[in-house]
Amino acid sequence: MNIYIAGLSYRTNDADLTNLFAEFGEVSSAKVIMDRETGNSRGFAFVEMTSDEEGQKAIDELNGVEYDQKVISVSVARPRAEKPSYGGSRGGYSNSRRY
Repeated sequence: MNIYIAGLSYRTNDADLTNLFAEFGEVSSAKVIMDRETGNSRGFAFVEMTSDEEGQKAIDELNGVEYDQKVISVSVARPRAEKPSYGGSRGGYSNSRRY
């Protein structure tokens, strides 16, 4: 089960999440999402748990609790929506005529 966690402290790291969710079952991965520009946490993360039952128990127990002085929101992660592809140039205006 893939779990989405929002409202995290910027100090929270992958190991912290692994330890937090391991109380509820086997964690196959934990990833705090980092900003590409600054390298700092963006305040949300994803945790993958091997069992759906253990994942649901973690969601039920952790949603709305205070963790590292922040109230976190924990839910089932939704699949990433595909962004529409408009193709071609990125400038928005494409003049394909040649002179």
